[in-house]
Amino acid sequence: MHDRSTPEPPDLFSWEFAADPYPTYAWLREHAPVHRTKLPSGVGAWLVTRYADARQALADPRLSKNPVHHAEPGKTGIPGERSAGLMTHLLNIDPPDHTRLRRLVSKAFTPRRTAEFAPRVQELTDQLIDSFAEKGSADLIHEFAFPLPIYAICDLLGVPAEDQDDFRDWAGMMIRHGGGPRGGVARSVKKMRAYLAELIHRKRENLGDDLISGLIKASDHGDHLTENEATAMCFVLLFAGFETTINLLGNSVYTLLRNPVRLARFRESLAAGETGLLETGVEELLRYDGPVELATWRYATTGLTIGGQDIPVGDPVLVVLAAANRDPARFEEPDTLDLTRRDNQHLGYGHGIHYCLGAPLARLEGQTGLRTLLTRLPDLQLAVAPSELRWRGGLIMRGLRELPVRF
Repeated sequence: MHDRSTPEPPDLFSWEFAADPYPTYAWLREHAPVHRTKLPSGVGAWLVTRYADARQALADPRLSKNPVHHAEPGKTGIPGERSAGLMTHLLNIDPPDHTRLRRLVSKAFTPRRTAEFAPRVQELTDQLIDSFAEKGSADLIHEFAFPLPIYAICDLLGVPAEDQDDFRDWAGMMIRHGGGPRGGVARSVKKMRAYLAELIHRKRENLGDDLISGLIKASDHGDHLTENEATAMCFVLLFAGFETTINLLGNSVYTLLRNPVRLARFRESLAAGETGLLETGVEELLRYDGPVELATWRYATTGLTIGGQDIPVGDPVLVVLAAANRDPARFEEPDTLDLTRRDNQHLGYGHGIHYCLGAPLARLEGQTGLRTLLTRLPDLQLAVAPSELRWRGGLIMRGLRELPVRF
């Protein structure tokens, strides 16, 4: 209940909010840091917006990832995953199952494995830029930021080249329907699930050095990964691994083009062959306008208190990473883009046992994509006014529908 002297909270689900949510998040941090709201789906949830509270909630074992703790589990999570039998993945489970599955798949995301994958990411990046470099214009979302992580994660999983365009189509359906009816996403999820199950069967007959083969080998050596678990794991790696990087690349390019002085300094650093500013710069872009607006769903397994607010058993809790990453109690001048920022413990990839497993790969794709774009297209600029751009609505992710540029 708000004090009578406190103004009503701003509209959380308007197009204006989608374009720039940060003033609203600043209001929430000040007036209602743990705020109960009703989502467009009709589900009620608590929004956690301050950094300290967010960090606590992300690591609190009393907040379960398992939707069975919610009265209406079918209305939360990824559309279609329940009916497709894809619930047993890392975003929906707690220890000890989470510990077991994460240990199995973490072998694919070691620093060594990521470093080995770097030449392939560079090759994909150059091929995509080659496809539009002569035109003088492009939509960087659909021609670059979207296909790059799709083809990269397909290569990592071991999806044959001749099948990767199908994956691109299914992923595109998820993106187009992300802020609309759940049915469009659910249909793509079912198609993807059927394909992955078939691919796992094929891989058993001809194991390779890819992630799916690795999961099969681990399962056959006694780690007890069921076929459903393997399929769900591959699905969530794809689902979580492509849209985050699309948004990281799109949001980052857009932010830099809106900050020409910092962009010029960034270009100078790249031209000089320096890597320090690229590394700190990508981390700052993750903090400043990151690809994931809200952490995935959590559910109170017992009554608890966050930021002075009592949370009843069974209530969903959504940690607003975008709000926490602009908290002035944690970051100096949080609304200023500082590509040299060193003290930058942002929550863009989460915190605790559910910290994003694919963060090293996402950083690799983000750094490679930005460095190559800005080096090969030195006069890159927006082709439309910022007010003409549209952001995808919906929960969890934050990204542009399109990013027209010329060069």
